[in-house]
Amino acid sequence: MNKGDEEKRTMMKKLIPNKQIVLNHYVTGYPKESDFGLRSSTTSCTLSHGSTSSAVLLKNLYLSCDPYMRHRMSDHISHSGTIVQSFTSGSVLVGYGVSKVIESTHPSFKEGILGMPGIAAYAGFHKICYPKEGDCVYVSSASGGVGQLVGQFAKLMGCYVVGSASTKEKVDLLKHKMGFDEAFNYKEEYDLGSALRRYFPQGIDIYFDNVGGHMLDEVILHMKVHGRIALCGMISQYNIEKPEGVHNMFSLIMKRIEMKGFAETDFRHVYPELVELCIKYLQEGKLVYVEDIAQGLENASSALVGIFYGRNVGKQVVCIAKE
Repeated sequence: MNKGDEEKRTMMKKLIPNKQIVLNHYVTGYPKESDFGLRSSTTSCTLSHGSTSSAVLLKNLYLSCDPYMRHRMSDHISHSGTIVQSFTSGSVLVGYGVSKVIESTHPSFKEGILGMPGIAAYAGFHKICYPKEGDCVYVSSASGGVGQLVGQFAKLMGCYVVGSASTKEKVDLLKHKMGFDEAFNYKEEYDLGSALRRYFPQGIDIYFDNVGGHMLDEVILHMKVHGRIALCGMISQYNIEKPEGVHNMFSLIMKRIEMKGFAETDFRHVYPELVELCIKYLQEGKLVYVEDIAQGLENASSALVGIFYGRNVGKQVVCIAKE
């Protein structure tokens, strides 16, 4: 028997039941649960076990619900070089998550290995903002999956940290569980500028922006000379047809402020640094992570929609299976 025949004989065909979330149409305005559908199907999977095979069979355990997904549900994203493209008809709705390796013939992926996110928080704060001890740091949407980590990384650096969120429950979480120095509910602040002056009387060194729009525009006025702004997300802009403008750009020149947009895909090479740092802090009890877990793929649409109405407390995750 030659090598090719041996590999053909070791191919294994599996019929796997598979639930699917379907995007029914492109979305305008705020997403609704009716924009999505749930289907069931059976998928045929063939895995070769020959010496030249490098196949991996994964079982999805957890799916990540992230605001950037809303952007991909619009039909007008075609800018050259953009990292976010519109979903196309018939394509797979891709996203981040945690999977279990069920079967593998790939040398780099062994059965049972799991992964974890966090590059956006680590890279955005450490590689874009260049923090130092004593910096005054402001984090918007601070109780979300990225914001809660940024605030804790800042505290571990010896910074003064303030976060904003949309409910009292989230504000209490930031102050009493995640160790932020201060936190406030931006919906209860009639004048955002007054709130920023109250918490940052000397100005802001670092702003980690997850919101954009009016929030970003106002924060620029309160930055210190040589301040740093990391643009990670703009959740306030995803569901409106005419984006809000930023009018205080001249302050970037007058105060020599550095403002930079980024994506975690730019920094995947720092993943080993992130893992080393997080494991150390987790083992020492210096880092906590709060998740809002929806159970079952059938609740994925509701979980995603809820992000844009502030329903989630902590990082929104969908649990498909526990093992």
